[in-house]
Amino acid sequence: MEFRAEKKWTTQAIAQLTEEDIAWAPTAESNSIANLVAHIWGTVRQRVEIVFFDVADTRDREKEFEKGLVMSKETALELIRKSFDPIIQVLEALKSNPTEELLRQPYLHMPPLTYSALNNSSRVLEIMIQMLHHLPGRTAQMIYIAKMRNGQLEWQ
Repeated sequence: MEFRAEKKWTTQAIAQLTEEDIAWAPTAESNSIANLVAHIWGTVRQRVEIVFFDVADTRDREKEFEKGLVMSKETALELIRKSFDPIIQVLEALKSNPTEELLRQPYLHMPPLTYSALNNSSRVLEIMIQMLHHLPGRTAQMIYIAKMRNGQLEWQ
């Protein structure tokens, strides 16, 4: 499954970095790994967890992109896990009743979505497709930054 692979490669890259590396950004306009981790977690929390796991929408998108955001390696690894595990859980649950569940519109009775490529009439299938388009781009950025900082990375 694509999300398991993204989680694996991202956690392996982050594990090889220092906390200074996690906070480092290639340019003043670029995001750091800390920014990208915070953004992934905010995105998944807002678009997946509030619907499938009934958590409150506490996202502060502006904070995700604050310049100089500092995050420990342990926090970065934990937030990556917290980001990918719910998506994997939802996809595993879809196996039991894919047709009906994929066509469900879980946002219909919620306040209008903010900062989202989705809208309140989006179906579960569209949510998962959007996650598949959005997250690998962010994880690729993190791996690229990790290579910039550490040179050759070791993969298992």
